[in-house]
Amino acid sequence: MAMQTRPARRTSETDDALGPKARAGLFAGDRELWSLLQRDRRRHNQTLNFIASENYASPAVLEALASHLNVKYAEGYPRARYYQGVEVVDDIETLAIERAKQLFGAEHANVQPHSGSTANMAAYYALLSLGDTILGMDLSHGGHLTHGSSASFSGQQFQFVSYHVTPGDETIDYDEVAQMAKEHRPKMIVAGASAYPRTIDFARFREIADSVGALFMADIAHIAGLVAAGVHPSPLPHADVVTTTTHKSLRGPRGGLILCRAAHARAIDRAVFPMLQGGPILGAVAARAVCFREAMQPDFKAYSEQVVKNARALAEGLVRGGLPLLSGGTDNHLLVVKLLDREYTGAQLATALERAGIITSKSTVPGETRSPRQTSGVRFGTPAMTTRGATVEQMRRVAELIVAVAEAPDNDAHLEEVRAEVRGIAESLEQI
Repeated sequence: MAMQTRPARRTSETDDALGPKARAGLFAGDRELWSLLQRDRRRHNQTLNFIASENYASPAVLEALASHLNVKYAEGYPRARYYQGVEVVDDIETLAIERAKQLFGAEHANVQPHSGSTANMAAYYALLSLGDTILGMDLSHGGHLTHGSSASFSGQQFQFVSYHVTPGDETIDYDEVAQMAKEHRPKMIVAGASAYPRTIDFARFREIADSVGALFMADIAHIAGLVAAGVHPSPLPHADVVTTTTHKSLRGPRGGLILCRAAHARAIDRAVFPMLQGGPILGAVAARAVCFREAMQPDFKAYSEQVVKNARALAEGLVRGGLPLLSGGTDNHLLVVKLLDREYTGAQLATALERAGIITSKSTVPGETRSPRQTSGVRFGTPAMTTRGATVEQMRRVAELIVAVAEAPDNDAHLEEVRAEVRGIAESLEQI
């Protein structure tokens, strides 16, 4: 029986999450778009979503996101706006701020960033000067574009140097981090990743930063929900600034969040507005307030624990089936299959899995020999499937199906057989 982790979801075509006015518009005025929306909903309900950066928000989050707040412009911050008619939205944003501070134990919170990348940009601009040296995790070893990739503003506007995972156990090489910090004397050290399956030692990063007089920033975009639930250690006691998204393991609306020490509050706020953004998207701010409250509930801790259990079960099944994983397994919500010794690429396996109804994403891996469009890895995450009620037993069976696809990714008939079973599992879960 599916674990109940949140309120039951409405599923009919008369779903009122958008409100009667929007619903009537979709029915009466734009049947073409409504049909496309329903097609994509069926796609979700008939497939298994293992994209590590996706999750299904509650009806309450979606209702706030699509509320009448979409109409309101409110540049600035509560009690210091550039528009009138903001008394109530000031209270809404203040509520979101206070809940974020309570949830994570932060001294200050900015709930306005439109994305995690914007949050990272704001943190850099607030605390550093253009061209400053930053030490961050190499992209192919699990880092993020905004941690120094030359394709990103981060690598173009700041002098990034990269640390890596060890060749042996493929965990963060803290000795290398310390050595590089001593050699390059960065103004900031960034911890956090988009494809790193192990627990991050934030206290060790703080020690290294202090040893060279650097600021310490933690990007917990992927693990924020696990941190909030106490399933992963929190960076808040150690970091000067913490950035995150709210739509991954935190299961809220798409968007960003910045948490920081009080000493940095003014600089962070001024970097978000007016430096980088105009008015906040107030529906998203209200939706964040909803998700922060949801994350304070006991069932969210149970949900987060199940996310990790499901990831471990999936990882163990894949290893048992002969698929090597980055670092050999996982401590959190994600895992990365390595295909360095396979003739086919991560992109080809991800495409074959999609044809079988298993939705995931390609990923670079340490020692990468292929282009970012092809890659030698595939990343899996369990937050979305856990939200739909997936169990450890189901993860074990899905692992067997993934192994079967990996053995014959070009066998169309075999992929159709797998797809039929995958659809059966998907339709047995909670429908979105």
